[in-house]
Parts: sequence; C-alpha cells; structure tokens
Amino acid sequence: MAQSDSDSFPDIVELNVGGQVYVTRLKTLTAVPNSLLWTKFTKSSPSELPKDSKQRFFFDRDGFLFRYILDYLRDSNLILPDFFKERRRLQKEADFFLLHELSKRLAADSKASSCNEESGDPEEAELSPATATSEAALRSPVQGGKAGYITIGYRGTYTIGRDIQTDAKFRRVARITVCGKISLAKEVFGETLNESRDPDRPPDRYTSRYYLKYNFLEQAFDRLAEVGFRMVACSSTGTCSYTSNDPNEDKIWTSYTEYVFSR
Repeated sequence: MAQSDSDSFPDIVELNVGGQVYVTRLKTLTAVPNSLLWTKFTKSSPSELPKDSKQRFFFDRDGFLFRYILDYLRDSNLILPDFFKERRRLQKEADFFLLHELSKRLAADSKASSCNEESGDPEEAELSPATATSEAALRSPVQGGKAGYITIGYRGTYTIGRDIQTDAKFRRVARITVCGKISLAKEVFGETLNESRDPDRPPDRYTSRYYLKYNFLEQAFDRLAEVGFRMVACSSTGTCSYTSNDPNEDKIWTSYTEYVFSR
C-alpha cells in the first residue's frame, strides 16, 4: 500500500471490512456508479480514507456479509447460499453502500420468502430466475422420498511430520459413521452400509452405530444429493498431541466432524 498516500488508488486494493480482509480490483469497487464505494474510490484520494494499522482501507461494517456485496459488484448478479437467513441484514448493507438495485431485489426476495413460509413452501435462496430452475431440479428427487435427517460423522487420525522437515507427510485412517432412522439410512446407502455393530434393529428405530464400507466423504455426499438431501449444519473438533515430549517427534492429530443432512 505504498501508493496509498498518492493522488490515485492502486489497481489492486486491500480492504479491512469489520476485521475481515478483502483484496479486489479497483474496477470492481467502482463498478456501480454513484454507489458509496464508487464515490469513495473515484471522488476521494487515498489519504482521505480511513486505514487500519497495516494501511488497508477500513470500513466499519459487517465483514462477513461484505463478501456478497463484492460478488454483486463483480457481475451485477448474486446467488445466495441455500437456507440463507440474513437477507434483511444484507439489505441493510446494500442500503449503506448505496446499491439500490441490489436492495430492491433483496427486499422483493424477502417478501417472496415470507409468503412461501406462510404457505408452507420451501424458501428460495437464490435471486436469479435461471437458478430457480436448478433449485427445483435439485428438489425433484424428494418426490416420494421420506423426510428426515441423517448425520454423517467422520473420524480421522493424522500423523504429521516434524516441523523441521521441509516435506512433511501424513497418514490418514478414517471411518464414516451414519446416524439416523434405520429405514432412512438403508434407503440412502443400501449395500454400502455396514450394520455389523447394530444388527437386526426395527426399521422405525434410530441408530448411531452404522458406518459406511468406504472412506471417501464425497461418495456419501454424492449419494445424499442424488436422493434429495441437503447439508444444513456441520461442526468439527480436533486435538493434537506429541508421541513424546521431544518437539522433534511426529505430531498426531485426531479429529471428528459431523455433517447434518435434511430432506
């Protein structure tokens, strides 16, 4: 940011928005005429804008939601994640940055979502008409399928080489567990489901002891997507220990992650 005190802005601009760091092009920030960012970066000089301790231009706004502001500035379109629940907050950010068209679209989408909730229809998470078709296509496998939740657990142990090694290697041993209703788990995973730890349970009961016969999460995710499930939550924990008190010895990491899917 050596040019920050000159009369012009650099082509690549570093921003600190509410503690989140972003790096983007000047033409992206000035893509919408008369917006706040357009005004700041065309009508002001670098020395006039507030900066943090590392000379990044600072905006005291929601740093996490700013990613969607940047996405919109890049191509004047915005696709939000499934089950996005912060439309009103994002609309507030759009209003602050004087992105009037984005604010109108978010307001209309929030109104449509409220109507869908009142009528029992699932909430549309995307703003583009073309993507609404793909959303409907994703939901089509749900027809005839039982609703419910499946939790995928992923256990792993990683042995990482010593810090002094320039080319550290690691070994992984993993097991993918399946928790949920017996009938639902069998419907989704079929013969790839290992029932040896919890055999002969009635289909209307629940289990947390099943696991899959393969060790690739993507296989499980692909299968869940094919039958209409979507990820709605995930969490992870991890611990690190040494095999001895010698810091030059290998480190062993143990992790456990859960992914919750819903249909």
